[in-house]
Amino acid sequence: METYNFDEQIPRRGTDSVKWDEFEADALPMWVADMDFRTAPAILDALRRRLEHGVFGYELVPQSYYDAVSDWFDRRHGWKGITRAQLVPTTGVIAAYSACIKAMSRPGDQVIVQTPCYNAFFPAIRNNQCTESHNTLVYKDGRYSIDFSDLERKAADPRSTVLLLCNPHNPAGRVWTREELERIGRICLEHGVFVIADEIHCELTYPGHDYTPFATLPEEIVRNSASCISPTKAFNIAGIQIANVFASDPAVLQKVDRAINDNECCDVNVFGCAALEAAYNRSEDWLDALRKYLYDNYLTVCDFLARELPEVTALPLEGTYLMWLDCRAARREGEPLEGFSERFADHLRYNAKLILSTGTIYGADGEGFERLNIACPRERLLDGLERLRKGVRTYARPDRG
Repeated sequence: METYNFDEQIPRRGTDSVKWDEFEADALPMWVADMDFRTAPAILDALRRRLEHGVFGYELVPQSYYDAVSDWFDRRHGWKGITRAQLVPTTGVIAAYSACIKAMSRPGDQVIVQTPCYNAFFPAIRNNQCTESHNTLVYKDGRYSIDFSDLERKAADPRSTVLLLCNPHNPAGRVWTREELERIGRICLEHGVFVIADEIHCELTYPGHDYTPFATLPEEIVRNSASCISPTKAFNIAGIQIANVFASDPAVLQKVDRAINDNECCDVNVFGCAALEAAYNRSEDWLDALRKYLYDNYLTVCDFLARELPEVTALPLEGTYLMWLDCRAARREGEPLEGFSERFADHLRYNAKLILSTGTIYGADGEGFERLNIACPRERLLDGLERLRKGVRTYARPDRG
């Protein structure tokens, strides 16, 4: 296996990076979900070849693209038999699940989300003139689980027509088991609630936690669902923008295809096809090396917090590179929980020069939490942890400076 240097510090400031250029020059950004690593060499080679052609007109999606998707999910995840007729390419996973909501709901319907959840779910629901229904995850003993009794009640509401599922879950870090997914699927099938599975983080799982594609569940459940998949998160090519919607029911896929066209997100990026094929066909060893590095980063954070910052608890990270930190014990004596996440995030920004994602942007259930992006070189991660320690210490005792 080729050796990859994930310790390399690649300067990103001054490149119009959302992550790096939105904040002060001396701040360390560990928030938005992209990685500070250079993408896989095979992807870079494919993009260079496409660039050297020099003509970037409208592009057909070739059969080799669909073959790459099908072969990857068969080989990597046991999801067999994906065909071209079951996929609709689009510009990104947000565009994909937004179109799915549009296709499978009507204005005024309720879309169930499992909060705290990815913050971009909320505008997608509102933009389709729907409302949120929160199946709040249960936080107990430092881990999240699904409240199935509540899900049953929410699904039984005749206004609920869609469940927007996140697997692996952002920001909770859970990788839902096959048993959990099938129970979700059966509840939704029984009550006529269509499942849209956002599986963009599917490649980023860790020892003992395997990703189960929703589309590998029993056929009757799968036909009541659509899956949104993309290589962009795992291979750090989010700016290139490419994704696919899978549906086994032709009638569902036709509705989704119509919604994608209505939303004018049907023409894919000419670099996206080349990047996807290179990712799925020639970058598997890079991904395996990346996952090991990310897992070691996770263990580094856990060790640091246990030794140096008992006020901050890291939830178990089963998938994604986004750690969910329980910071409630870092509050000042007598400080109310309400508004704490925002106050603490602001303190970290201005007093420790550390940018995290505020817990409450993922819903009110995120109060007391912050999200930490660990997809960076180890030296940068350690810098961030030292800034976090400074932030916690100065928050509890402002006079300590």
